[in-house]
Amino acid sequence: MSPAPRKPARWQGSEPALRAVQVAFDVEEAVMEAVRVAAFHANVSTSTQIRSVLDLPVAARPKRPRLTVSLDTADYELLAQRYGLAPDDRLGIKEAATRELIAFVQNAQKKKNSASSPKKK
Repeated sequence: MSPAPRKPARWQGSEPALRAVQVAFDVEEAVMEAVRVAAFHANVSTSTQIRSVLDLPVAARPKRPRLTVSLDTADYELLAQRYGLAPDDRLGIKEAATRELIAFVQNAQKKKNSASSPKKK
């Protein structure tokens, strides 16, 4: 019987994360909304907010702050068509989508700034 294969050195620090188990809570919508709103106001993930509520340790800052979305093959096809790319160019699609998200924020900030600036008569 051969020993278990050794993990690459760069994976050694991931051991605790590999052993963690994701837990889903079935709660009413009011609870979900309250947790999401609290997380939004604290500028943390819902997972971090739940850990705080449950008085569990929380990392000082996120290791990789990011937005996530699940995309299936049909989504990639739609986005590829939208961006004029091949459906299998997933990196190109991701980069184009990232630019669109950044533009979304920039446009929202422009609208906010123009709405809050005093109007000249």
